[in-house]
Amino acid sequence: MIWAIIIFAVAYVLMLTFSKYRPYIAFGAALIFIILGFFGKGLSAENILPNIDFNVLMMIAGTMGIVALFIESKMPELLADIIMEKVPNVQWAAIAMSLFSGIISAFVDNVATVLMVAPVALEICKKLKTNPVPFIIAIAVSSNLQGAATLVGDTTAIMLGSALDMSFIDFFWYKGRPGMFFAVELGAIISAVILGFLFRKEKSPIPKLKERTKVTDYVPTVLLGGTIVLLIAASFIPNKPDITNGLICCTLMVIGIVYNLIKKKNRPAVIEPLKAIDFETIGLLLGLFLMIGGIAEQGVIDAAAGLLAKAGNGNIFVLYTIIVWASVLISAFIDNIPYVATMIPVIAGIATTLNIDPTVLYFGLLSGATLGGNCTPIGASANIAGIGILRKEGYTVKNSDFFKIGIPFTLAAIIPAYIYLWLAYGI
Repeated sequence: MIWAIIIFAVAYVLMLTFSKYRPYIAFGAALIFIILGFFGKGLSAENILPNIDFNVLMMIAGTMGIVALFIESKMPELLADIIMEKVPNVQWAAIAMSLFSGIISAFVDNVATVLMVAPVALEICKKLKTNPVPFIIAIAVSSNLQGAATLVGDTTAIMLGSALDMSFIDFFWYKGRPGMFFAVELGAIISAVILGFLFRKEKSPIPKLKERTKVTDYVPTVLLGGTIVLLIAASFIPNKPDITNGLICCTLMVIGIVYNLIKKKNRPAVIEPLKAIDFETIGLLLGLFLMIGGIAEQGVIDAAAGLLAKAGNGNIFVLYTIIVWASVLISAFIDNIPYVATMIPVIAGIATTLNIDPTVLYFGLLSGATLGGNCTPIGASANIAGIGILRKEGYTVKNSDFFKIGIPFTLAAIIPAYIYLWLAYGI
């Protein structure tokens, strides 16, 4: 366990320090985990492959291919034109884009949301001749926030809903009280104010457009819209395969490529959408999944959960506070899915031992674990995807660029939710 923690910590420090080499560092650390036998003796695929979230990797690949066709259709430019007509300046354009991504992310996976919304933001920034880095960061952190708003917004929400046998409506109204949705939206309102403050210097007026961009091919837009609808529909299917969302995205990408080939009748019609897939981002996530799986196999996450359970000494408010803020801290560095999966039975055990209603502890876990990823550029898959998009556009995202948006945003979102959930379910 000690060696797993040391290698994991060193890899994270190196990734934060040498941002250009994150995929290679993560993949190298993952290989060390495999060589040292952290997944069991030998190079057994049965031990290694279950730690890789192929669903997320397939979603990223498929959505990126669809988005490439979406961009080629000029629909992002048209949407950018419409948004620019509705807002007075760059500041409000940034806020509008973050809120737009948040609304979508309440119903669609965070990574898919970033991949869909980012092209629109990039077009706005090109037209306004402004730096897109803070725009994309704001979109990523906003999508992470809204993932906890509904049962279908994020994997962690689905996991908690399954454990508590919650329905879609239970996230809005639970046990006769306003539910998790309102805690998230309260945080969203406060964090929107914070974004307004962070973009306060961006007062450049939006220039009037001579005419809107014309879109002649709506098939990629239909495919992207179909992706959203099918992802929402799939979230209601019980006992579905783990890679269902990934299959949806990849299938629609293949349909889009076949349509593009029939339309253009040349090789670039197939090659260009495939070239749009960011394999560096996929490699980084692959390495992270293996690293996190390795420390989980060595009992690091179980040990952390056990320490949290003992720390409260039976005081529910202290337990709630520790769970929320420890979840924020832990999720800033490790994937929140294995952490939440580990903590759900731990909280159930605490509730049985103390004979208490664990609702406030469960909701505190979900809010802290969902928002913690916004603290660092590699704390959530949506952040990694957003930074990957910027890298492909030729922009380098410094840690300081991310921290000055991600950390204030996280605090602005988690503090109101922390207070609200205790008042609603803790007292």
